[in-house]
Amino acid sequence: MGQSIGRRGSLAALAGLIAAPLALAASRTAAKPAAPMPEVTIYHLEGRRSERIVWLMEELGLPYQLKFKRGDLAGSMAMIRAFSPVVPMAPTVTYGDQVLVESGAIIELILNRHAPGKLQPALESRDYPAYLMWMHFAEGSLAARLFSDYRAWTAQPPKERSRLVDSEAVVQFADEFLGKHAWFGGAAFSGADIMMFFPLNVATALNLVDEARFPNVAAWKARIEARPAYQRMLAKARPDGMIGNLPRLPQHAPAGPRPAPQR
Repeated sequence: MGQSIGRRGSLAALAGLIAAPLALAASRTAAKPAAPMPEVTIYHLEGRRSERIVWLMEELGLPYQLKFKRGDLAGSMAMIRAFSPVVPMAPTVTYGDQVLVESGAIIELILNRHAPGKLQPALESRDYPAYLMWMHFAEGSLAARLFSDYRAWTAQPPKERSRLVDSEAVVQFADEFLGKHAWFGGAAFSGADIMMFFPLNVATALNLVDEARFPNVAAWKARIEARPAYQRMLAKARPDGMIGNLPRLPQHAPAGPRPAPQR
């Protein structure tokens, strides 16, 4: 009798050990209710990274205030500097009583707290790792390389393709992914597409790369620009079109032979 009770107790304990992580996993995958949205104010520069946050809020239909001086980049920057003198950046966002910078972090915060299940793949899905990679690649690798090359090429145009990771290589990486997936989040539009649009648009608008070499990026950009929320963002955040354009390079870097795409 004692042995029978002992065995039953051991089985019950084992069942409990198995059930606990399963219950935890289920709780993580269950959709969480959206948290109440605090007041959000976006300090903005026309045509710059702060457009990402305006666009996100338009996609989600969430309320926000937008502050900038129309047609006056210096005036808009002065407004940001007066509000946040230590780190004057666009976007600078007030989120309730907190001041936030870094567009990727702001997007993740708003999606995770106030739009669960929207504009990002499920955590356990196959698409999630790639989504998260592109969220960070947009600034950590793509924008960083583009602007570094732009400054270098403006000072001294290159005579041959760099052997280092250059603008063409990082755009090629994105183009190859889009050859296999509709969006940077995989099957559906996501926050990763919002993050990636700015640097890929810069790459072609400033003639850093030859757009004709990247047809998948070009097709993706056309789909982005047709989105109603993107058009609403432009009407509010860039009412006079692009202002204060950086000079377009007279020619992009010489293109060399590219390695075959990985299958």
